[in-house]
Amino acid sequence: MDKGIETLVMVVMVMEVYALVGSSGTGKSHRAMTIAYKHGIDTVIDDGLLIKDGYKVTGKSAKREATTLKAVKRAIFLDHEHARDVQKSLKEINASKILVLGTSLRMVLRITKTLELPEPTEVIHIEDVATEKEIKLALEYRNNHGMHVIPVPTIEVKKDFPGYLVDPLKYFFKKKNESRHKIGEKSIIRPKFSYIGKLLISENVVSQIVTYVVIQNPGVSQVNKVLVNMQEEGVTVRIEITALYGYYLPDIAKEVRKVVCQELEGLTGLIVYGVHIIFKSLTF
Repeated sequence: MDKGIETLVMVVMVMEVYALVGSSGTGKSHRAMTIAYKHGIDTVIDDGLLIKDGYKVTGKSAKREATTLKAVKRAIFLDHEHARDVQKSLKEINASKILVLGTSLRMVLRITKTLELPEPTEVIHIEDVATEKEIKLALEYRNNHGMHVIPVPTIEVKKDFPGYLVDPLKYFFKKKNESRHKIGEKSIIRPKFSYIGKLLISENVVSQIVTYVVIQNPGVSQVNKVLVNMQEEGVTVRIEITALYGYYLPDIAKEVRKVVCQELEGLTGLIVYGVHIIFKSLTF
């Protein structure tokens, strides 16, 4: 047997896999890191993401997908490249305990098989760790408000969810004879496949925002034209400007880029890939 394969087999043999099972929307992701902390688990697989110590290692969130069907396929690693990336990272981090989340034990077993992990040694049901009232509340937020939880910090997932609702949720844990302390941060999002509707931002809206913020610059006399290139996850803008004589053009360009990026990302959630500025003329 190849020495590298033999080493990998030995690693898999000592790995413990835990399963957290519950219907969609019952609060599995909300409780994942607390359960992991309680059981001494540092690695979590949830909705297509590989998470270690509360931070994303690799993977693509199922909640980025446009439809529920695509989200399910992403969560069970049907995409071979996605599965390979996570498998590779699993070998590198060499986790001793892993928590795998799924809507059913069958789903968890499919994930572990695809990622070449051992079957779970312990199955935790959401009903074991959440009350009926808590589950009902989680379902209400999911069904009526389209809110989902990802157990990683907001700063890590915000760039992956342009145009989505993204809010941080810090959470704490207290063991017996210990003081209450923070163990991580979650992110609340509203994905594209949410049933409460879609958010569409037209090129005209982007153009109007850009025009408004650029004309506030004291060195800008007129915004001649704004060309907007909308992409799936972001936007590029080209701005043609008439500048006032006496102002240093590189300074104007620097300030315009800064304010356009800040306002567009702040108001729309879109990633600004580029702000291209063309000075067409000067006024005196």
